[in-house]
Amino acid sequence: MTLTDRRLLLATLDRQLLLERRRLDVAEAVRRVCALQAQSPASPYLALWNRVRDFVPEDLDAAFAERRVVKASLMRITLHAVHAEDYAPYHAAMVGRLRSSRLYDRRFTATGLTDAEADALLPELAGFLERPRTGAEVEGELSGRFGEHARRVWWALRTYAPVHHAPAGGPWSFAQRNSYLAAPTAVRREEAAAGVRRLLLAYLGAFGPASAQDFARFTMLDRPPITRALSELDGPVVRVAGPGRAVLYDLAGATVPPEDTPAPPRLLPMWDSTLLSHAGAGRVVPEEYRPLVVRRNGDVLPCLLVDGRVAGVWRPAGGGLELTAFHELGKAAWLGLTEEAEKLSTLLAGRDPEVYGRYGHWWAKGIPAAERVIVKGP
Repeated sequence: MTLTDRRLLLATLDRQLLLERRRLDVAEAVRRVCALQAQSPASPYLALWNRVRDFVPEDLDAAFAERRVVKASLMRITLHAVHAEDYAPYHAAMVGRLRSSRLYDRRFTATGLTDAEADALLPELAGFLERPRTGAEVEGELSGRFGEHARRVWWALRTYAPVHHAPAGGPWSFAQRNSYLAAPTAVRREEAAAGVRRLLLAYLGAFGPASAQDFARFTMLDRPPITRALSELDGPVVRVAGPGRAVLYDLAGATVPPEDTPAPPRLLPMWDSTLLSHAGAGRVVPEEYRPLVVRRNGDVLPCLLVDGRVAGVWRPAGGGLELTAFHELGKAAWLGLTEEAEKLSTLLAGRDPEVYGRYGHWWAKGIPAAERVIVKGP
């Protein structure tokens, strides 16, 4: 059987818990979806609100505080929230890419340090970060040795060292002024191959069926370690037939929803991983809407999903939420979106009614609208 575009979309929505909210512990929900994009402190919370039945933000507060869910630089050299037990293998998979992205950058090479000298700092850094420290505190510690280069040295180390972001308060556990904490278990680079295999299995379980190019897009890993992992996972991972030329892979025994499965409306957060998990425009973002949603500087706007695909964007406005549709929607679609927006407004009212306010300039620059609706808050 050859899977259609529709069934591939439904497979990803199902595995991302976007076809039906599930009653899950927040840490288990994070594990089920592989990882949650966490560039904005609010995004993991809103991602789980879309996926977990009766989601309570305080549950994620506690998971971060207890380090059952941790936030760190991982896939695509960006911040992700992951299950604590997944951090070490995911970091092992990514550390080579994270390290090269910094140590070969002119901002680091200008310091005059070698790769080996940077690596030699890691044990000392881990000791200093046995308790939470701000970036300014780390730079101060490094300044006695590296002077004006301390900031650049820390810029490199904080990306590839085994370091978590430490909860620092605020409505979403993490403030704009970051604090850092050493990971409890050191990661050895020789465990990279095993880490890539584990990350690939988790990715397929959360976003598959998918191609090698899709996995590369999600992680920014180079092709050789991906090819090796696929070869070593022959058996647990199988090829499946899809609508295009790219070879698709999936977990052996994984299921795909029927073609006529309905997809409910959702209000996804900024940088939702579902929007960034496949090569090209992806399954969820229509090609013509990609430039409207994924901005040139990498910002990915909060999106409306209608029948499983991006149909517009949303933002706080007028004491509630403003929903902007890129094309005309039917009455049933607007009813579903309005119900979701009312529930989300209630959640935001108790936490951060102006969430993502700093990104309002994208609307000021103009976003085409076929229809626009204000949903009043509580």
